Amino acid sequence: MDFNPELNEDQLQIQQWVHDFASEVVRPAAADWDEREETPWPIIKEAAEIGLYSWEFMAEAMMNDPTGLTMPVALEELFWGDAGIGLSIMGSGLAAAGIAASGTPEQVMEWVPQCYGTPEDLMLGAFASSEPDAGSDVAAIRTRAVYEESTDEWVINGTKTWITNGGIADVHVVVAVVDPELGSRGHASFVIPPGNSGLSQGQKFKKHGIRASHTAEVVLTECRIPGNCVLGGKDKLEERLARVREGKSGNAQAAMQTFESTRPAVGAQAVGIARAAYEYSLEYAKERRQFGRPIIQNQSIAFMLADMAMEIDAARALVWRGAWLGKHKKYRNAEGSMAKLKAGRVAVWATERAIQILGGYGYVRDYPVERWHRDAKIYDIFEGTEQIQQLVISRAISGMRIE
Repeated sequence: MDFNPELNEDQLQIQQWVHDFASEVVRPAAADWDEREETPWPIIKEAAEIGLYSWEFMAEAMMNDPTGLTMPVALEELFWGDAGIGLSIMGSGLAAAGIAASGTPEQVMEWVPQCYGTPEDLMLGAFASSEPDAGSDVAAIRTRAVYEESTDEWVINGTKTWITNGGIADVHVVVAVVDPELGSRGHASFVIPPGNSGLSQGQKFKKHGIRASHTAEVVLTECRIPGNCVLGGKDKLEERLARVREGKSGNAQAAMQTFESTRPAVGAQAVGIARAAYEYSLEYAKERRQFGRPIIQNQSIAFMLADMAMEIDAARALVWRGAWLGKHKKYRNAEGSMAKLKAGRVAVWATERAIQILGGYGYVRDYPVERWHRDAKIYDIFEGTEQIQQLVISRAISGMRIE
């Protein structure tokens, strides 16, 4: 099928459904949970009760949508409401995506539902890749997984950091080294089942933005898991490692398989933040009067808003194109990275412009634009920094090794 940016009837209904939830439930509570810096369990529960926080919605939006657009559309609306709460609702999706990207069908069916639980028994998922000395440099991961044949167990030791839902999740997906001599090709992903005594939460971070989303270290100490908890299965892992040792091509890095599939979705989140700031500052500029007229009648304000509208539309177009190409495995020039890079830049820039339009009011917490600006900055950093996206794109367009 060809790329078509026109949403179908089902997608339009989902868009309105998520927007209504964001408008009526998320946005009114956003400032309170930002100040509390706690996981908004009551709102996650409400999202679960309507089916938004569920593995069924994730499967329908990600796996059963041939256009690839349903998830970006839903994410833009939810994050228009609030990014911190949005991440608390959607953070489990990264673990689910990691399982779906690398797991067997049996593992997907067993573990993805446990990333969500039910409205009566909420559960969370977490994807743990980054480490204190391995953020952008995925190849520097040091967390080690060793297989013990006598007990058919993997023993994992290491520390992960900057993990959404880290330590409080029921299901953790952890990227670890199984063969250090193979560098980044010697990684694998593992599911840590609920209640494992070898996994604990380390430091919880107090953040600049997205403060309603829990971010913490995950410490793995002699963490023992069953042999069948390696995603893809042990036989498939051994086959891949054997090919790499023979100098043949192996699969993509375990962490990168997940990141590549989620970058347009992360871009959609950033577009939602940017749009919130644009819409708010547009209405403010129509109502705020200075020198006897609405400030939007001044070119300096009107032109900023015109640029904001244009840049947000451009970012959304790249996100939708990236989502469609990713769905159909047609990436040529790192279009997923382009989408994430552009959307992150636009979110930071647009929220900064919104503060400028509101003037002093934009700088105080009585108005939401300062929170949106704080939330936006992370989109230049997580799931691949701005510079990493540039590196990925430059390698794709040149076909050369850019260092």
